[in-house]
Amino acid sequence: MRKQVLIAGGGIAGMAAALGASHAGWDARLFERSPQFSEVGAGVQLGPNVVRRLQAWGLQKALQQVVALPQQLVARSGINGKVLASAPLGQSMVERYGAAYVTIHRADLHGVLHQAAQQRADIFINPGQEVSELLGAERVTTIRTSANKVVEGDALMLADGVWSKLRGPLLGDSSRPRVSGHLAYRALLPMADVPVGWRSNEVTVWLGPRMHAVHYPVRRGEMMNIVVIIEGPAPQDMEHWDHAANAQALEQALRHCSSNLQDLVRSVPAAGGQWRLWPLSDRAPLQGPEGMARGLVGLIGDAAHPMRPYLAQGAGMAIEDAAELQRALAMDDLEVELRLRRYAINRWERNARVQARSIRNGNIFHATGPVRWGRDLTMRMLGSQLMDLPWLYRGDGSSASSL
Repeated sequence: MRKQVLIAGGGIAGMAAALGASHAGWDARLFERSPQFSEVGAGVQLGPNVVRRLQAWGLQKALQQVVALPQQLVARSGINGKVLASAPLGQSMVERYGAAYVTIHRADLHGVLHQAAQQRADIFINPGQEVSELLGAERVTTIRTSANKVVEGDALMLADGVWSKLRGPLLGDSSRPRVSGHLAYRALLPMADVPVGWRSNEVTVWLGPRMHAVHYPVRRGEMMNIVVIIEGPAPQDMEHWDHAANAQALEQALRHCSSNLQDLVRSVPAAGGQWRLWPLSDRAPLQGPEGMARGLVGLIGDAAHPMRPYLAQGAGMAIEDAAELQRALAMDDLEVELRLRRYAINRWERNARVQARSIRNGNIFHATGPVRWGRDLTMRMLGSQLMDLPWLYRGDGSSASSL
């Protein structure tokens, strides 16, 4: 008899978990509280470590239809706009790591995963039903949904994000995600509305005191994703992350920055666009495999290891989790609890490293005074070497055909 995994959450992590379980020969029953499956947010960067795993699920053609393929990563001073360093992407990444570095709208990535899940007969999607309670997890996992349905499975994966309501009771941890003190302003702009000088096929990062900005193409290069992260107090209501942001407040925060960056930021409201505000929260890096699996219950993505966006790997680590989950669930000679234990053992250290490096990168990006001067000098001397991350992009060494 085929085994069945229950999945709480229908975002990128949940869809990826369902695909991983399906490819392992399991049935997957996914529950999402929203009546319609959709992803909010803006752009996502996917390194070759992530693209290889999507290709292994047969998603290369679907990705090609929606991604942009930036050719270069450029770092600039947020103060004067001068180039600090650059590194090649494009074909160079394919040659070194077996897959491309791509940028994609978050909704498009979710759509690719959702469509792939819908095409598999062993994935059962239940919109409008939240997993509200874990009733038991001894010989089987038993859940209750918001529709008051009781469902049994051989395992349960929590993919319900940084504000997971099920994580605390499972791990015996009542702590809330910690507030980072950083605020992310996000906007999407048609490329035709971007100032002419910044219409490019590059990932550009601006580094300034207590702030940084990044922009890159999405949707085949038809739109630009722009994110500005500044340090400041978060709004009171942390759980509802998508807030209407005041463009004037952002412009005021950037008043000492490069005039070119200010022009780019002002182009958003000038084109009728809006800035949305996301107060960033995370948790401390994982301390052991128990943070990713307990008995018959596993955690995946932000439910297990929410991280700051300074390594551009939040969605990527969720997809890597799902690929490892696939390998673990396919170990038919092991009891299910041991399969989830193997999944957690094989993932927690890498996730913890990415969490820690993301925090470190944020400190470097936002450096002030002599530390900022040293950073800029080092980047001018060693920039391309510093921007290449073999430990991250090689992953487990697997490879697939390139985009």
